[in-house]
Amino acid sequence: MKVAIVTGGSSGIGQSAAIQIAKRGVGVILTYGANRQGGLDAVAAIEKEGATAVALPLDVGRSGDFPAFRDSVVDVLRDTWQRDTFDYLVNNAGFGQSSLFEDTTEELFDQLMRVLLKGPYFLTQRLLPLMTDGGAIVNTTSNSASLASGLEPGYSAYATMKGGLIVLTRYMAREFSKRGIRVNAVAPGPTATRISGNAFERFPEVIPPIVAKTALGRVGESDDIGMVIAGLLSEESRWITAQNIDVDGGYNL
Repeated sequence: MKVAIVTGGSSGIGQSAAIQIAKRGVGVILTYGANRQGGLDAVAAIEKEGATAVALPLDVGRSGDFPAFRDSVVDVLRDTWQRDTFDYLVNNAGFGQSSLFEDTTEELFDQLMRVLLKGPYFLTQRLLPLMTDGGAIVNTTSNSASLASGLEPGYSAYATMKGGLIVLTRYMAREFSKRGIRVNAVAPGPTATRISGNAFERFPEVIPPIVAKTALGRVGESDDIGMVIAGLLSEESRWITAQNIDVDGGYNL
């Protein structure tokens, strides 16, 4: 059985991706930060599908914890799947916070950098020796970093990190290609998740303007993104690499 690691799998896009991946017969190691119950709920949903999953704690903003996380992954692979390698990695964990350029503090800038760019960089570096040749990686970026559709005031720092992750995706694809490992990214548009402290629930008035800007006429749902992530990992996408794919329903089209 193939095995995937999905960071930020306790809610939203990450939880959807973990479930969609598991529906394709892949075992899943998913991570959670503060939302332990969400991680357990995701495991329960995957087990309900007849698949196998394990939830592990991980703060992607604390790269010093990555060696211990790697050791936990080794233990879980051995104990649960009798393997010493895994096949797929989804770098999804993150957070969003808007702040106009003139209001952005160094503290917020550094926090976004640690979680959204440094975290995926060094977590992938730490886990790469455990990945099988011919595997696949998907990074979750954002259409806020897309010159074509996503530029909105208040996201200069967030989008800068996501833009860096888009560039990193291409470099990973180039360097990992010698092992047959494909690397792609998905760039969600506005999506109804827990990001930014459940902003869509707290501020429902922002939804109609977003819908008006979206060609397909609604706000994105987690499964809209999760299914694409699962598809990019699959054999059907075996000839796709180094791509950043907007998954936004035609936002600002």
